[in-house]
Amino acid sequence: MSKNLTFYLIRHGRTVWNEQGLLQGLGNSDLTENGVKGAKLTGVALKDVSFVAAYSSCLQRTIDTAQHILGQRSVPLFQHQGLNEQYFGTWEGLPTVELHELEEFKQMRKEAANYKAQSNGGETFEQLAERIMGAMQDIIQVHDQGNILIISHGHTLRLMISLFNGISWQEHRDEGKSQSLLNTAINIVRYQQPNDSDGKFFVDVLNDVRHLEHLN
Repeated sequence: MSKNLTFYLIRHGRTVWNEQGLLQGLGNSDLTENGVKGAKLTGVALKDVSFVAAYSSCLQRTIDTAQHILGQRSVPLFQHQGLNEQYFGTWEGLPTVELHELEEFKQMRKEAANYKAQSNGGETFEQLAERIMGAMQDIIQVHDQGNILIISHGHTLRLMISLFNGISWQEHRDEGKSQSLLNTAINIVRYQQPNDSDGKFFVDVLNDVRHLEHLN
C-alpha cells in the first residue's frame, strides 16, 4: 500500500531550564509563560490543518506543548519514548556555561562522530539516530495518509531532520550541515512511499517562526 504523510515537527515551548541555561535531556522543567504562549500561537497557525494524530515524547514539556497546540480539537495524542530528548547522563540539570569548558561537551556540539558520551554516561548520536528512525517507522506503520503532529526536542529534531535530508549522524553537527530548531517553530516534512517502493522524506519548511512575531 502506498503512503503519503505530512509531518508537522515542533520543538516544545520554552522552559524554565531553558531560561536558566540548564541542560535538560531527560530532566524536565515547566513551560514558561512565553513557552505556553508560543505553543498556543502555533496552534492558531495550524488551526486549518486537519491532523489524523499527534505524537509527543514521554516528557511533560512536550505533552503540555502538544495540548496547548491542539486545544479543544479531538485529535488523539500518543507518547513515544523514541521521541524523547537525547540523554545527557550526569550533565543533566547543570549550567551549560560550565559544561562548555569540557572537551567532551565541545565534541557533542561540534564533532558528533567523536562524541562517545564516556564522561557523562549519556547517549551517543548513533544511539539517538537509531531510536529516532525507529520511532518514525513505528508511526509510519500505523498511518497511511494525512497530517501528523509531532512534538519533540531540540537535539532529537535537529538530528531527525538532518537524517531526512540525507546527512549522516556523524556529520550533522559539522559547520553548515544543520541548524538549531527554535522553540515552537514550525517544520514540515513529507513522507511518500509508492506501492512496493522505499519511502522518502522531503523537508519542505524549516524553522518557520512567522507566527511567533508578537510573542514578546
